[in-house]
Amino acid sequence: MVTKPEKPTLARNNARNIKKEGGGNVTERAPLDRLQVEVPTCISVVPVSELYDFVNRTYRRSTRSRDREREGTWRPSTRGPRRGGATHYLVKCVLRGSAVLHAVRGRFRSPSSVDVVFGKETSLELVVVGDDGVVQSICDQSVFGIIKDLAVLQWNDRFYASMPKEQGKDLLIVLSDSGKLSFLNFCSEMHRFFAIAHIELSKPGNSRHQLGRLLAVDPEGRFIAVSAYEDHFALFSVVLKSGSSIIDEKIFYPSEIEDTSSVSSTSSYVARGTIWSMCFIPSGVNHPIKENNNPILAVIMHRKGSFVNDLILFGCDTRTRIIHVISRYVESGPLALSISSVPHLFGLALLFRVGDILLMDLRDPENICCIHRIVLNSPIVIEDYKSVDDSCRGLDIDDEGIFTAAACALLELRASDDMLKDDDPMNIDIGNGKETSNYSKLVCSWSWEPDNSANPKLIFCLDTGELFLMDIYLNIAEVMVTISDCLYMGLPFMALLWAKGDLIAGLVEMGDGMVLKMEDSKLLYKSSIENIAPILDLAVADYYDEKQDQMFACCGMSPEGSLRIIRSGIGVEKLLRTSSVYHGVTGTWALKMKETDTYHSFLVLSFVEETRVLSVGVNFRDVTDAVGFQPNVCTLACGLVSDGLLVQIHNKGVRLCLPTTNGHPEGVPLSVPICNSWSPDKITISVGAVGHNLVIVTTSNPFFLFILSIRPLLAYHYELYVIREVKLYHEVSCISIPRGSINSDTLMTEFRSKDKDNKIVVIGTHKPSVEVLLLEPNEAFRVLASGLISINNGLGCPITGCIPEDVRFVSVDKLYVLAGLRNGMLLRFEWPACCQLKPNRENLNTASSPSGSMTSYSFLDLEEKTEKCIPVILQLIAIRRIGITPVSLVPLHDLNNADIIVLSDRPWLLHSARHSLAYTSISFQAATHVTPVSSIDFPKGILFVAENSLHLVEMVHGKRLNVQKFSIGGTPRKVLYHSESRTLLVMRTGLNGTSYSSDICRVDPLSGSLLSKFRFEPGETAKCMEIMRVGNEHLLIVGTMQSSGRAIMPSGEAESTKGRLVVLSLEGAQTYAESSSPIGSSNLSSGYQIDSPSRENVGYATEQLSSSSLCSSPEDTYCDRSQLGEMTAGHWRLVSQSTLSGAVLSVCSYCDRYLLASAGNMLIMYGFSNENHRPKKLAFTRTRFTITCLKTHLTRIAVGDCRDGILFYSYYEDSRKLEQVYSDPAQRLVADCALMNCDTAVVSDRRGTISVLSCPNNNLEVNESPERNLMVNCSFYMGETVMTMRKASFSYKLPVDDVINDFNSSEIVVGSAYNSVVASSLLGGVFILIPVTSEEHQLLEAVQTRLAIHPLTSPVLGNNHKEFRGRGLPERTSTILDGDMLVQFLELTSRQQEDVLALTGVPSSIASTLDLQHPPVSVNQVVRVLERVHYALN
Repeated sequence: MVTKPEKPTLARNNARNIKKEGGGNVTERAPLDRLQVEVPTCISVVPVSELYDFVNRTYRRSTRSRDREREGTWRPSTRGPRRGGATHYLVKCVLRGSAVLHAVRGRFRSPSSVDVVFGKETSLELVVVGDDGVVQSICDQSVFGIIKDLAVLQWNDRFYASMPKEQGKDLLIVLSDSGKLSFLNFCSEMHRFFAIAHIELSKPGNSRHQLGRLLAVDPEGRFIAVSAYEDHFALFSVVLKSGSSIIDEKIFYPSEIEDTSSVSSTSSYVARGTIWSMCFIPSGVNHPIKENNNPILAVIMHRKGSFVNDLILFGCDTRTRIIHVISRYVESGPLALSISSVPHLFGLALLFRVGDILLMDLRDPENICCIHRIVLNSPIVIEDYKSVDDSCRGLDIDDEGIFTAAACALLELRASDDMLKDDDPMNIDIGNGKETSNYSKLVCSWSWEPDNSANPKLIFCLDTGELFLMDIYLNIAEVMVTISDCLYMGLPFMALLWAKGDLIAGLVEMGDGMVLKMEDSKLLYKSSIENIAPILDLAVADYYDEKQDQMFACCGMSPEGSLRIIRSGIGVEKLLRTSSVYHGVTGTWALKMKETDTYHSFLVLSFVEETRVLSVGVNFRDVTDAVGFQPNVCTLACGLVSDGLLVQIHNKGVRLCLPTTNGHPEGVPLSVPICNSWSPDKITISVGAVGHNLVIVTTSNPFFLFILSIRPLLAYHYELYVIREVKLYHEVSCISIPRGSINSDTLMTEFRSKDKDNKIVVIGTHKPSVEVLLLEPNEAFRVLASGLISINNGLGCPITGCIPEDVRFVSVDKLYVLAGLRNGMLLRFEWPACCQLKPNRENLNTASSPSGSMTSYSFLDLEEKTEKCIPVILQLIAIRRIGITPVSLVPLHDLNNADIIVLSDRPWLLHSARHSLAYTSISFQAATHVTPVSSIDFPKGILFVAENSLHLVEMVHGKRLNVQKFSIGGTPRKVLYHSESRTLLVMRTGLNGTSYSSDICRVDPLSGSLLSKFRFEPGETAKCMEIMRVGNEHLLIVGTMQSSGRAIMPSGEAESTKGRLVVLSLEGAQTYAESSSPIGSSNLSSGYQIDSPSRENVGYATEQLSSSSLCSSPEDTYCDRSQLGEMTAGHWRLVSQSTLSGAVLSVCSYCDRYLLASAGNMLIMYGFSNENHRPKKLAFTRTRFTITCLKTHLTRIAVGDCRDGILFYSYYEDSRKLEQVYSDPAQRLVADCALMNCDTAVVSDRRGTISVLSCPNNNLEVNESPERNLMVNCSFYMGETVMTMRKASFSYKLPVDDVINDFNSSEIVVGSAYNSVVASSLLGGVFILIPVTSEEHQLLEAVQTRLAIHPLTSPVLGNNHKEFRGRGLPERTSTILDGDMLVQFLELTSRQQEDVLALTGVPSSIASTLDLQHPPVSVNQVVRVLERVHYALN
């Protein structure tokens, strides 16, 4: 019993401040039984339980009172959701992890295909390596589990009775955390893997002693071996018969029931230890084990306390179902790492050790011997191996002999201190010993040549990055080995796979892999295998205000660190690629034979000095002679002028052709085509275009424009004639003639074409300008609209290269003109809101002057009609810089509302119906030309010209993301997007070859070039940074650690190291932005200025930077090291620096005027002085363990503790005090967090879980401790560690909503702003977390429950979906919706969708165990919701 006062004054239990020497407060939590109470005069006695309840109620009231007081000091205009209200989220992987841990080869799609499967821990990717070495992804499938190992069970005739439909196709065997051995078959119809059998091995999760770590398959497909981490393994007999399971027998080692009395003394020994590697050893034909069909398994095992690893041979008696030890091989010397049997040479194996490779003779399993030793020195030496002490090789199996041999090996190993030092794998001195001459090389990966039964060849890679080829062959009765010279030198490959023929795939652990080809005894680079893992940080920005975010990610580690730009893109399905023989292509066009044709008939390729015409079909056939095009000229333009009539324009003239039946079935029935030509008199044609019954060409020097048409003469004979000739002031750079009618209410009555024969023509000139012309049937010709292109930078200097390269007229809900410029910019011109052609009966002399005002146009001698009309001045609505090369515009079809492929540095798809300039990247490499080509075999084909090859593809919307790479050196740790300068600030560590190891550099996101950098002191490592605006100045706050060691001890406490808080001024950023902004003084002429509310001010890189871009390709950009070395910190000004007693691991702005910083376990609040913007310490407090992250929202502070989880703090300005108000209900090692509002935080921990925590509501139970007062609303086990989380905004609507909400887009953006989270993982995955309504959550949860158990969509590795996503979570914790599981519903047919909802095909025993307390669900309702979610995430 304790005393209770009538009006007690309670010390707050959640934080007690204790004065410490040296100043400052230390926060300590007081246990409830030590709570101190001031005792007044009147005393009563109450039970402790009542006091417990009283304390909790008082604490809640005080907390709510403080919250109300806090809200009274600053009330934001918008509030978050109600405290404690239900919060529902859905998480979807938008970019699956790219870290490949396993790679196998097989024939999975068909008996003739050669496929490769990448195991990426949480997904399976099926790829094909083309003959050119390019890796093409076929499918990338989430497995809803964690992959441990992969193997291939090759097809043989014994499979036919069980799977006759899959004849010739291999099976994929997968070990995973499901505790099952899964056999997968690829279904071409569903385009994914399906499980045909699951073999139960252990409980989900795989502990050290449970089966599920390593996998080995007998080369003949008779047995499968599965091992645990330690001590245990099992053999499975594969028997595929009709009506039976895949596995016939299961034999475990050690036996599940050991009866040592019945076992002979030679087999009584039980080998125990860590299993490093294992493989089956094929026996000779006459060997007794082979005759009994008994397998031999070789295992590399490390016994506890041993300094070497043992090679142990196990035999299995299939009749007695006993696995026993046949023999052991123990030898002093280097550490054995792995073993691989030599294919097609029975009884031989390679033992890979530190410093050498041993070729082992295992043909007599009881007498193991070594034939050759390959010493991995420079150069490699092959020795005939003879052991000094035979007692250490073939050993008796008695216990005394084992320990004697181990002691012998240990004594020999310790005989030389140098040998012990060289071979110790735990020696992690600087450089891992590689700088010393005693460094021992080791084989880190290898692969056998497939389908070579004569002389097995092995490609292997050393940890130094050297690749060699080993050839093993029999010379009479002797086994011979030859090693090639070094074939390739690069980064060490974590895995090698001999894909096919001469192509070898190498995978790098934290960098891009590559495909190499064997040519002339050398390995040559062919293509890269993209790997963006690990993603250490990312920044989400609406770059160029495109209303679609893109991500700038820090990827990889030194020396392969890179900056990646991840953009929502459109995937392509590659249909055909030719060899690299199409050099010098200058243009491509796809032509129809008639206007009404559905498909194209001809493909025209123009080269520098020739032209070729190909027929479109399955086989592209050369029909140049049958079409009639002049073959020895460069074609400028071509097209269909009338049904059956084709026109070719070249620099000497115009050629009219009638193809014969040899070129097209509907051609003229003649042996040669009929042609007619027209040419200007001694003038060279520069540009041309073809329309319906219309041909327009322009000349250069002098500048003339000719309008031609056709008229019939005789049967099959037509003539080209000139209907109009106009002299120009300016040379024309491009011409576009829209096909089809143009009807739009945007045009006024006087403007609109009244006659269907009127033609609209759009031209671009060297003025530079864009002009819209109208051609009337009576040969009249006038300018309808004109827009001058005059773009100046912030200094008033004009940007050069603004000449239009291509123009297009677009007619959707409004009319506008697109112009692609030669400097890589894209422009959109629109008519004013009220456009009207006003008659002008006055003299138009000003309109005919090249130096006139905006009403001037480029035509000199237009005939005056009864009425003249002043051209409409086009408004420049939006500008984008999409590259640095000329921009081409290619519509997907002939209609004027078609989406347009925009081709510059890389291809983009511009959405014509969207306002402004909305475009999405196309997942294809950089190309020089593109044209849509349609055939019955590929109705939506697109032909790209890239790398001197023709690529026929079809776009697949929303399939993958585009990733662009900039190699910047070192390890990029943090990245920030500075919107004012439109540049990236990248923090780098691990820099080599310099006196400093860490810096911050400014990077141009367009070209990847480094603009400036700030270096830190030698030995100092930058840890965090944040941009703040203080007054009118932008500051960069940087936290560092002044040592190269670790910042956090294993206990979670901070290391006793120091750090710095550095404040830099970004005043150079504004200078850079002003010098590169094109809009500030952008105008159409000196006398006219655009003033449109819908105009978008978009920046771009400076012209000098663009013209000297360091990009070598759009996918891989390398910095010029010489330029980087010359850079100074000219754009950086040091404002202040201060040393703190701890590593500064996180900084964050607070209320836009304060700064938060963490130093070890200390949380510090700074303010800024108005004079010099130097930070001043205002308050600080301490947590129990090291602070890993800081986030703020309004007045809420979220602190990530490396042990105590997430903590909520508040700052009181009056008292200058930081006080903890909420804490995490569980211990968690916080990786990062996102504070959604004042009450809700999304937290990721290092074990791969994302949780949504929020403050409790008013109905908190009274018996809950105030120390653990945050609520876990929902959680989600990712299966991979999420290191970075950023708040983002996603438009949660369908494309049709753009039309409905066209005038309310701003409200939509504000309503959905920053309510979502973008997260990245160490495996290179990108995830998006979006909120859903309660109704949507209830609906989708019911669908997810059905999808998780239906055979079509259930986890392919046999995981229980609910158990996997809820792994490690407290009971009754709701899980976040799994978007990867849900989107599978959209991939099903209508019939399959109905079956899933009705649980058709699900065993009744499984369906009866589910809690399906949900209302009936309709297919249409589910599809409608999932389409919205899928669109928002893609």
